[in-house]
Amino acid sequence: MGSSAKKTCFQLILIKPTHYDDDGYPITWLKSHIPSNTLAALYGLGDDCRRRRVLGPDVEIVLKPFDETNTRVRPDRIVRDIRRSGGKGLVCLVGVQSNQFPRAVDLGRQFIEAGLPVALGGFHAAGCLSMLPVVPPEIQAAMDMGISIFAGEAEEGRLDAILQDAWHDRLKPLYNHMEDLPGIEGAPTPSLPPAALARNEGRRSSFDLGRGCPFQCSFCTIINVQGRKSRFRSADDLEAIVRENYRQGITSFFITDDNMARNRHWEDFFDRLIELKENEGIQVSLIIQVDTQCHRIPNFIAKAQWAGVYRVFIGLENINPDNLLAAKKRQNKITDYRKMLQAWHAVGISTWAGYILGFPGDTRESVLRDMEIIKKELPLDILELFILTPLPGSEDHQKLWKQGAWMDSDLNKYDLHHRVVHHPRMSDEEFDRTYRDAWKAYYTPEHIETVARRHGAIRGRNPAEPAQFMTMFKIMFEAEGIHPLEGGIVRMKYRRDRRYGLPIEPIGLFHLKLAAESWRKLRIYARLAWQGWRIGQRVKHDPRRHEYTDLALEPVAEEEMDKLALFAETAGGEAAVVKKRGEDLARARAAVAQNQRLAAAE
Repeated sequence: MGSSAKKTCFQLILIKPTHYDDDGYPITWLKSHIPSNTLAALYGLGDDCRRRRVLGPDVEIVLKPFDETNTRVRPDRIVRDIRRSGGKGLVCLVGVQSNQFPRAVDLGRQFIEAGLPVALGGFHAAGCLSMLPVVPPEIQAAMDMGISIFAGEAEEGRLDAILQDAWHDRLKPLYNHMEDLPGIEGAPTPSLPPAALARNEGRRSSFDLGRGCPFQCSFCTIINVQGRKSRFRSADDLEAIVRENYRQGITSFFITDDNMARNRHWEDFFDRLIELKENEGIQVSLIIQVDTQCHRIPNFIAKAQWAGVYRVFIGLENINPDNLLAAKKRQNKITDYRKMLQAWHAVGISTWAGYILGFPGDTRESVLRDMEIIKKELPLDILELFILTPLPGSEDHQKLWKQGAWMDSDLNKYDLHHRVVHHPRMSDEEFDRTYRDAWKAYYTPEHIETVARRHGAIRGRNPAEPAQFMTMFKIMFEAEGIHPLEGGIVRMKYRRDRRYGLPIEPIGLFHLKLAAESWRKLRIYARLAWQGWRIGQRVKHDPRRHEYTDLALEPVAEEEMDKLALFAETAGGEAAVVKKRGEDLARARAAVAQNQRLAAAE
């Protein structure tokens, strides 16, 4: 008792910031859809520091995680709590993306003014420092304010060093580890306490099994932040993560690897999950991310389904080969899209695809034409539309920065949902209108029903499920005015949390506007939710639903390349077909030659 009474408390505050809406209020929900992997990873590392007592045997590290997408962050209350516990602590703003940087700095400013040390890390800082020859002004301004910038990853004792420097009041302005990315095999298990996990919809958690990507997409920041050389966890690491979460009742996970299909241990991972399922009854539900060539890997899709994958996110990006080549997305071949999507569809796994608008060759007409081609010819469920954005840390951003081209100075807009550059073939107004109309064109009631019927044709599938998800996407876009991936359950809005520099609205005016806004949203929610429910129920109770088929579900055939608009009407489509047939012919000739050699040898 005497020994414990002498211990000093050091609070490690981990905050994953959100970003502001168009009116300057943080986007926070009662419950969020997507859990933060960075927050879980840092919490796991911090808990390991606590167990190892990296600040000495008499210092108790207390961890407090905050995901601002589902929790209001009150700096004043956090400051009071730290002071009551002895006044020692460190505030870490973690996983800060470019669009979250303004909000992170606004939070950091309040803690700095209260006399607390603050460190900030994430993709924005790491990407800028890896790709630009100078420190960008917004990062320099943050350092001048007193915020320590951390670029890189915190494994291999790097969090230890930050904590020790904060404890001894000697934080450096910059910790740059971009030249030395750590290994992650055997690293502490990503985890979050039950109270934090409960604020995610469906009590879902997330983790990574690999970092880095071998491809060279010019719009991507991952290859320049996490490197082109992949690093992996082990199957034992995976089992430890699953068991730790299973003890808390968490069985649903988002695996954040940029491309699970290129993780060389994918089969070991799936086999381990299958063993846990078959031998111990530990059954998990997984969302994974893959590329468009994953169906070529023997057993990948079959084992993914067996292991518990129920949804895949695919980097489709575009259906115009010329656009894909311009972005160095050479691994994507539109001649494989139908076969790949049908392979996932056949096993009942929902397909969600990222699709980028704003390539130099795009026009309003071509974008809206492509939406109709996708709807008619590809068995795709959710299409996540993004604006081609020169994210700091990408090759695209570096190129425009060197050219001195105009890019919007407000980092809050770098969310892939706001235009931040001028398009060469569309005016700003036309581009913005085209982006909005592309969403509306895909998420029509008719197409929602089409997707529901495609799933309804599979025995055992609930067609109301895709109708529900597509309706949710439509609601987030139309009612909330945000990208659906930033959505959640019940938007929370607080008058005094407005963006630094914007006026705090009078209490009466704020609540009057909030009431009017809420009423408008409720009407949209009710109308669209009723519409989506009716579609799902109509298809679900259709006695002939298993007989449904359409062009997207028709088996892939050689002659379709001469008939489908996917190949005949897209920019570069015909050339892609010629290339595909040439490759097929070369493979056939090689196979014949090999057979002849084997016959001669016999």
